[in-house]
Amino acid sequence: MNLRVVDSPAPQQAAHKRNPGFPLDLDWLERVRMNRSALERRAATLPGRRTVKKDWQAAWLLRAITFIDLTTLNSDDTPGRVERLCAKARHPVRQDILEGLGADRLRIVPGAVCVYHAFVKTAVAALEGSGIPVAAVSTAFPHGLAPFETKLREIELSVADGAREIDIVIERQMVLNGDWQGLYDQVRAFRKACGDAHLKTILGTGELATLTNVARASLVCMLAGADFIKTSTGKEKVNATLPTSLAMIRMIRWFHEETGIEIGYKPAGGIASAKAALDYMALMKEELGTHWLQPHLFRFGASSLLTDIERQLEHNLTGRYAADYRMPMV
Repeated sequence: MNLRVVDSPAPQQAAHKRNPGFPLDLDWLERVRMNRSALERRAATLPGRRTVKKDWQAAWLLRAITFIDLTTLNSDDTPGRVERLCAKARHPVRQDILEGLGADRLRIVPGAVCVYHAFVKTAVAALEGSGIPVAAVSTAFPHGLAPFETKLREIELSVADGAREIDIVIERQMVLNGDWQGLYDQVRAFRKACGDAHLKTILGTGELATLTNVARASLVCMLAGADFIKTSTGKEKVNATLPTSLAMIRMIRWFHEETGIEIGYKPAGGIASAKAALDYMALMKEELGTHWLQPHLFRFGASSLLTDIERQLEHNLTGRYAADYRMPMV
């Protein structure tokens, strides 16, 4: 199996038909079933079967950087912290490492910088001219429990401030109560409020009780016009896992088979090691193909993943692991 996915500059977003949205199909929804045991068995075999080493690993890790939504979502965020994160986004890997790997001519930058609405203007200004989009978490992140009109207005304000991607959170109780029409109507309205900004829907999968609920919520959000489906806010007790990802990825594949529309996938929360990133990339390749390993179809929601990837790249080059302080984030 050829696992090398970086041999040219990281691609810009390809010509890609956005999801226009479709009517809610309750008959399709009723047919959705997920076998947790089977998904867990399938996911458990992946880390042992799909590994990459040496130059191939460096190539995959360079590509992994282009999938990261470099994120700071802390209660003590400041404009200065956001500006430092944006500086890191412009130069995510030390130049000497890139030169040593022969990758200094590649465009290696993260997929986006993700912040709270309050810092969208700061991030947009700090990233001006870089081509790196700003993503804003919205709709009363992380719980999603605010008046509907408030959530819509937050999206509109973030877009007006320059956010090109909006990560919204669904109300988990709608899934738990089987209120599929209510969920569809809300996500449809959120998509309309986004305008040209791309919509990522955060399901909060660790709070949805079953993988069938996860799969059905994924389908409803895609039918409502979501450009991405995303696992978690990073604030739940259980965030991204391989079995949950497998359930969501298979819904993306089924949706594509039925509609011809490609939907992006974003695992988020708890993905902090280069090894974990490689596992998720291998899962995407096996289930959806190499085509989905592009920033407009796959992202990681992460705050510390980049540090470990940079350490692994230096180890590949020198045979030694550097201290974290040599790869500062903020």
